[in-house]
This record gives sequence, C-alpha cells and structure tokens, in this order.
Amino acid sequence: MPSLFVAKERDPAEGRVAGSVDTVKKLESLGFDVVVEAGAGLLSRVPDAEFEKAGARIGTAADAKSADVILKVRRPTAEEIAGYKSGAIVIAIMDPYGNDAAIAAMAEAGLTAFAMELMPRITRAQSMDVLSSQANLAGYQAVVDAANEYDRALPMMMTAAGTVPAAKVFVMGAGVAGLQAIATARRLGAMVSATDVRPAAKEQVASLGAKFIAVEDEEFKAAETAGGYAKEMSKDYQAKQAALVAEHIAKQDIVITTALIPGRPAPRLVTRAMLDAMKPGSVVVDLAVERGGNVEGAEAGQVV
Repeated sequence: MPSLFVAKERDPAEGRVAGSVDTVKKLESLGFDVVVEAGAGLLSRVPDAEFEKAGARIGTAADAKSADVILKVRRPTAEEIAGYKSGAIVIAIMDPYGNDAAIAAMAEAGLTAFAMELMPRITRAQSMDVLSSQANLAGYQAVVDAANEYDRALPMMMTAAGTVPAAKVFVMGAGVAGLQAIATARRLGAMVSATDVRPAAKEQVASLGAKFIAVEDEEFKAAETAGGYAKEMSKDYQAKQAALVAEHIAKQDIVITTALIPGRPAPRLVTRAMLDAMKPGSVVVDLAVERGGNVEGAEAGQVV
C-alpha cells in the first residue's frame, strides 16, 4: 500500500494545510495509507481528531522518510528535503522562479516535484487550479483587511448630523483577485474603480459596477497573451499609464494592487510620490508583496 504524508507547514505565517478531511477520505479510498503530521491542520481549524475520523494516522515529521507521496502547501525547506526518501513525489506550490538553488536541492535528493501553480489553466484542470482559488480568496481578504485598517465606514452613511460619503476604492489589476476585490468592495458600499492592461478586463470591471481607468491606445488593445495573462507593457505605455494612475490615486481612500506577471518580479505600480499625494488615513494593500511588491516601501507580513 503506497504511503502518503500530509506535512505541517514550517512557515509560521502559513495557516493552510495540504489535506482536508474530505481529501483524506478520498485518498484512503484510493488505497493510500495516509499519515498526517500532528498539528498540521490546527491553523486551518482542522484538529488531529478530525483527520483520524477520516481514516488517517497522526504521525510526526519522521514519518515523511517512508512516504511515497508528500503533500505540502509551500515548497519544502532544506531540512524537510533531508527527511524525504529518494524517489518520493512532492506536490506543493513550488514558487520556482528565482529559487533555482532550492529546486536543484530537490532534484539532487532524487525527488519528483509537481508545482501546482504551473497547472495549465484549461477546463479539465479547473478543479486543480490553485492560483485561481487562492487569488479569489486573497481578493476578498484584501478588502476585509483594508476595511479593518481604514478608520471610517465604507458605504455612504446618512445620519441626523450629516452625511458621510462612501469610501473610494481603486483596484489595480482586474484578474481573479482584482475582480473579487471589486465585487467585495461594491458589496460593502464603496465607490469602486479599477485598472488593468488587458482589454477584456474593461467589460468585466464594468459588469461588476466599477469604473474602468486605463490609457486605451493601440498597445492596450493587444496587451493579453493567449493564456489570458497580461503582457509586460512598453516603457512608453507604462509612463502614460502611471501619469493617469497618479492623478486618480490621489483622490482614493483605499488602493488594492494585485498585478503579477508569471516568472517576473511584480511590476511597480505605486511609487513613493503617489503615496505622498494620497489623503491622510488612506490604506494601500499590496497582494504582490511576496514577489517584490507593486507598491514602493511595502513589506511582506508588515503594516507600514
């Protein structure tokens, strides 16, 4: 019987777990001997007892040594790799770009790695599209976090003492995360606008009731890859778009940036000068901070 190990994440900021009660049941039914590392699901509110009820055995990190398949959320650390047997299969979000040494270490250890974020974005693979599923949640969470930091109401509030205008929210990047951020901000009653370099995004933004902001020239009309991703724009277009955005951003209460280009550092969308032009008390949420950030001065895991 093949052995499958669900590891506890080593990054203290990572609250997800690579297995759920339902997936453990399915894996057991397929003939796997499933071992879940003790405490792996606690930050996802799945106690060890729930995994045991699903048929898994609760183990320790040492159990990874005998596993044929290891499931993780994030790429294993060097210490974890040393605890895997040669020939094992590791399935996780590998974040391979710019991490050549870490990927090479897995190869040298004789591991077969599957990078879930490289799953093709086709209909047959939709149920395994980790980028879309997590981006959708991230877009929602970005608005919730922004509303928490913003010390006023998002919707227009009419009171006996006067009217408080609705907050102005600007979403930069109208992919999966951006569209969910737009929808969430709209549900909370904010006045929402958005920008993207992909022509198809204009209709999507409008369908959610937000105003579209972009330099719509000839380059803009051809700014999307066959796979549906944004192309990197020319320096001239970036300068024109930056000027338009700078003028718009100065009037906003909340800005959420979501722009990522696969395999490249995150594009810089918001400069220090733009931040300086914003109103006191404004909030900026940078969803691309782990890839260098869209916002100058943003720090991963920090409110700055």
